[in-house]
Amino acid sequence: MSLFKARDWWSTVLGEKEEFDQGCLCLADVDNTGNGQDKVIVGSFMGYLRIFDPHPVKTGDGAQAEDLLLEVHLRDPILQVEVGKFVSGTEMLHLAVLHSRKLCVYSVSGSLGNVEHGTQYQIKLMYEHNLQRTACNMTYGSFGGVKGRDLICIQSMDGMLMVFEQESYAFGRFLPGSLLPGPLAYSSRTDSFITVSSCRQVESYKYQVLAFATDADKRQETEQQKLGSGKRLVVDWTLNIGEQALDICIVSFNQSASSVFVLGERNFFCLKDNGQIRFMKKLDCSPSCFLPYCSVSEGTINTLIGNHNNMLHVYQDVTLKWATQLPHIPVAVRVGCLHDLKGVIVTLSDDGHLQCSYLGTDPSLFQAPKVESRELNYDELDIELKELQKIIKDVNKSQGVWPMTEREDDLKVSAVVSPNFDSVSQSTDVEVGADLVPSVTVKVTLQNRVTLQKIRLSVYVQPPLVLTCDQFTFEFMAPEMTRTVGFSVYLKGSYLPPELEGNAVVSYSRPTDRNPEGIPRVSQCKFRLPLKLICLPGQPSKTASHKLTIDTNKSPVSLLSLFPGFANQSEDDQVNVMGFRFLGGSRVTLLASKTSQRYRIQSEQFEDLWLITNELIIRLQEYFEKQGIKDFACSFSGSMPLQEYFELIDHHFERIYFDLVSYLMLLKLGLKEVNKIPSFFSNHVPVLHTCTEKLRINGEKLEELLSERAVQFRAIQRRLLTRFKDKTPAPLQHLDTLLDGTYKQQLET
Repeated sequence: MSLFKARDWWSTVLGEKEEFDQGCLCLADVDNTGNGQDKVIVGSFMGYLRIFDPHPVKTGDGAQAEDLLLEVHLRDPILQVEVGKFVSGTEMLHLAVLHSRKLCVYSVSGSLGNVEHGTQYQIKLMYEHNLQRTACNMTYGSFGGVKGRDLICIQSMDGMLMVFEQESYAFGRFLPGSLLPGPLAYSSRTDSFITVSSCRQVESYKYQVLAFATDADKRQETEQQKLGSGKRLVVDWTLNIGEQALDICIVSFNQSASSVFVLGERNFFCLKDNGQIRFMKKLDCSPSCFLPYCSVSEGTINTLIGNHNNMLHVYQDVTLKWATQLPHIPVAVRVGCLHDLKGVIVTLSDDGHLQCSYLGTDPSLFQAPKVESRELNYDELDIELKELQKIIKDVNKSQGVWPMTEREDDLKVSAVVSPNFDSVSQSTDVEVGADLVPSVTVKVTLQNRVTLQKIRLSVYVQPPLVLTCDQFTFEFMAPEMTRTVGFSVYLKGSYLPPELEGNAVVSYSRPTDRNPEGIPRVSQCKFRLPLKLICLPGQPSKTASHKLTIDTNKSPVSLLSLFPGFANQSEDDQVNVMGFRFLGGSRVTLLASKTSQRYRIQSEQFEDLWLITNELIIRLQEYFEKQGIKDFACSFSGSMPLQEYFELIDHHFERIYFDLVSYLMLLKLGLKEVNKIPSFFSNHVPVLHTCTEKLRINGEKLEELLSERAVQFRAIQRRLLTRFKDKTPAPLQHLDTLLDGTYKQQLET
């Protein structure tokens, strides 16, 4: 616990099971009283808007009923609340509330009541803007140097900046190369918007450049825009900070200088107006929010930084000046003047803990009592020490938590895989194809030396391998008792398992004199399944799309010795090529060099190489161990096939994406059950987001390629038309062939 705890001045808990974020807190004189006292404005993702005016009777009191000035449910989730001059014709402050698809501006006013309940507050909707795109955050300011009013800029989830001149929509611009939205702030001194892109770069865009850039009605560029209609949006300056940003704040020293503060995941940065680093500070803990403000007395900048360790640090530039303990993790922090108390720190947690506090310490009033002095009897202490040592020695000799005198295992677990397949296959409801799917029996034997209880045997194999039974339970086993259980393993699925190794895990309790309930312990053993369970002999192939070469330091071994049963024994007992056909239909060829110490594995599908490669290495190691050779080693000298690996992952994601889309279509048509939606989406929604973003990027690339080919097609048409209109016949110079090829490329795109 920190000695310097934040002194609780006023606190409350907002709602039940509501969620909040950094944009949900704002401090301002929203009702325009003019007395310099701020109100606490909080919006939640549940759509509740609350305005507080804390008046604690004494320090540390909770919220009273009269502290809540207004509470209204706006139905839509509240992403951000701000206060400014948002209504034309007046310089009064108004409240702007950002929803995901709507921007609303309200006036907050209070009227004196006729009874003793005091002033009644209400909000009135001045205007609202329905957004065509999903909003992320917003900022406001005197864009373009306007006087006496504030304009609002909203950033959408797809990177579009929408500028509103109070009651009217001004324009919208897409930020170049935007993938994910970042924090957004406005610098009035340079008249520019500053954000952090998904490339981890701080970027600055001039308002004038945004205003005169090409309109963002469509994301892609048209032919007229390429020919010069409108100006291209260019960045003013960029700075690579190498990490994602949590928030951006801009603080002005005076009229001639300002600083841009960026809070990263591990650092916070102070930048000049032109993007140069003024200073940076590496943080010891993961930050959650921050608030820079000018230090009036010393002319420097102080920064409040909250972190996930419930701490609030106060930095003066890069020097830590104060550290205080909070009762929660803050996601938003503000400083204001409440009830004639300046510099009150207001913090908000993600689950609705709102606290107004100030910095300070509590003096310790505890005084240690005086110890009564008495003479020590060393003879009695010596006798007591010997008795304690004897007790400790007896406990170590007796059966404790881990018996020290017994070195043998309480339970021995062994597994035996049958060398032959089951006469009647146990495979049911398989999805492999036309091949007959075999099954093999595995027997697990338990041999205990002492009394055991609550024995539970669990067996695991890699999917799509399945077991006829994977759980076995025994309540009690007497000493020197043997139990054997059997089960079958078979392939269920058209893809390959990552390995053929299974694991049998036994959990049990061993009772002792001191613990009759038993000491929980675990024992396990592993077993290997035969390759023939998922693979059959096949015809070798001379050519393949994917190849892998394994180098060894020993002479090549006949493949017949390594894989008996997968090839017919020849006269010279030397087999250097062997084919494998998996039950799913794919084929793999294994070749052993006659002259060099190499083995090659090749297949038409990249993912089929691993299982045979792993099996080859294991069998080579077992072969040379039987020969008494211990220095056998395998190596791979080629380049890592990362491109094929990444393409395989992309293909897997795309397949899941299309499965999800198909599922949603069937669900919309009423062909799927609604009660299966939660479990289905909980496993695949992150993949859906990844695939959607990738397909969007690929779609943009295809649109750009199609546009280029359309320009080429029209250019060829013009040249052909010129040749046909010419009075003097001239050769076409293969323009007709080029036209036909371009047309086919367009159809393919």
